[in-house]
Amino acid sequence: MRIPSVVVLPVALVALCGCGQDPGLQEVLQDQREILYKLGGLEKTLQLAANRPAGPAPNVVDDDKVYPDRIYTIPLGDSAVKGPRDARVTVVEFSDFQCPPCGDSRGLLEHVLETYPQDVKLVYKVFPLSSIHPFALGAARAAIAAGRQGKFWEMHDVMYQNQTELASDKLAQYAKTIGLDVERWQRDMVSPEVQAQVAREIGDGRTADVDATPTIFVNGKRLGQRSMDDFKQAIDAALRKG
Repeated sequence: MRIPSVVVLPVALVALCGCGQDPGLQEVLQDQREILYKLGGLEKTLQLAANRPAGPAPNVVDDDKVYPDRIYTIPLGDSAVKGPRDARVTVVEFSDFQCPPCGDSRGLLEHVLETYPQDVKLVYKVFPLSSIHPFALGAARAAIAAGRQGKFWEMHDVMYQNQTELASDKLAQYAKTIGLDVERWQRDMVSPEVQAQVAREIGDGRTADVDATPTIFVNGKRLGQRSMDDFKQAIDAALRKG
C-alpha cells in the first residue's frame, strides 16, 4: 500500500502517535499496523526532501520492490548477536522498539533460531523512527547501554513486552528489574560511545537502503516477506550455497 499524497501524512501521524493511551484507540491502531509499517517506509524520503534544495523530487521506491536481488555487506560491528557467532547464516534485523510490527516479529525470529540452532545467528541493529515514535531513540540507547553490562537481550525482551510504556522512568524500572547497575546504565545511555553506536547502526541501515522497520536480511539479501516459510526458503538457499 502506498500513501498517495504527503498532504495526508500529518493526519496519519496524529492518529498513530496516540498508540497505547486509550484502550479503544489502541485496539483500532492494532488493526492498522500495516499503515504504520508503510509510514515508517516514507520517513527516509521525507527527511531527504526536507533537507534538499528545491529541484527534482527524490524517487520513492515501493517497499515490496526494493533491490530484491542485491546482496548487501552489513558489518557486524558491536551489534547484539544471538546464536553461534560462527553460524553459516546471518540474519540481520533493523528494528525499532516502539514499532508494533517489530514486536510481532519476536516470536517468529525466536522460532527461526530454534529451528536452526547451529546454522543461524541473529544480529539486531537499532533503527529508531524518531519522527513517529518519540520513545524509540531512548529505547535504542537503553538497550545498547544494557549491553555494556551483558544484558542487551534482557532489556530487549522487557521493552518489547512493554512497547507502549517506554518513557524514561519506565526504562529505569526495567533496568532495575533485569539486574543492571542502574546508575552506570544511566551514564552509559548518554555516553558518546553509546550514542556513536546508535548512529553507526542507523548508518548501516541507510547504507543497506533500509527505510522501514522491521527490515530483515538473510546473508545480506533483503527478505521481502516475513513468514516461517519465507525464512526457511532464504536460509536453506544460503546453506546450499555453502
